[in-house]
Amino acid sequence: MPVKLLDGKAHYTLELNDEKGDLNGALGEKINLHFTGQINCVNCGRKIKKTFGQGFCFPCFRDAPQASECIIHPERCRGHLGEGRDPEWEQKHHVQPHFVYLAVSSGLKVGITRETQIPTRWIDQGARAGIILAKTTNRYEAGVIEVALKEHFADKTSWQRMLKGDIKDVDLLEEKEKARKFIPDEMSDFFYDENDIISIEYPLLESPDKVKSVKFDKEPTISGTLTGIKGQYLILDNKFVTNIRNQSGYFVEVEV
Repeated sequence: MPVKLLDGKAHYTLELNDEKGDLNGALGEKINLHFTGQINCVNCGRKIKKTFGQGFCFPCFRDAPQASECIIHPERCRGHLGEGRDPEWEQKHHVQPHFVYLAVSSGLKVGITRETQIPTRWIDQGARAGIILAKTTNRYEAGVIEVALKEHFADKTSWQRMLKGDIKDVDLLEEKEKARKFIPDEMSDFFYDENDIISIEYPLLESPDKVKSVKFDKEPTISGTLTGIKGQYLILDNKFVTNIRNQSGYFVEVEV
């Protein structure tokens, strides 16, 4: 779901064919999502019966640079060496400035993203706040720093805890100072001196006490009152949740 941060609040857009709608405005309304049964690869567009990764057909999952190993393991990126599945694509997307960050999603976590993806990356993870720890010249360098920090900080988000919002307060400035000493010596010059903290609010009528994931593969029609949007999840009836990004490539009819 396309999203942007306005005055500290996440604003989601629903794109249907050539039209765009304000999804935040549907909060509290009955919404009906019906999977037509058609799935297309998000990369090449071919019709497929199942997806690999986030919306790929198997050949694209195997060969496309968007699904390469270094998407999950940036420390294995070869783009800065002129290598990779598609060196030209790597140059455009991975041989670019990257941020290493700390964010509070289901708890404190470390992660990396391209310079242009802040704060979008944090919103996609359902983070309530984030701070930049280091700025590197490419994805590989950011990955090396992240690997070192993963010895001391989590690098995954528990989607259940994130959606329920039962998260302890975290002093990001204090945690950034702690993290600084774990940056490898050869990467210490990449430390980011600015200490701006970005806080994010989500369109929620209330945070759910319990959450149950529903997917189009098992339930072609998902409906209920839209009670919240957080990360890439729609929350219906304050308990049923569906991850839109994980179902990329699915053709869905929407009624509000």
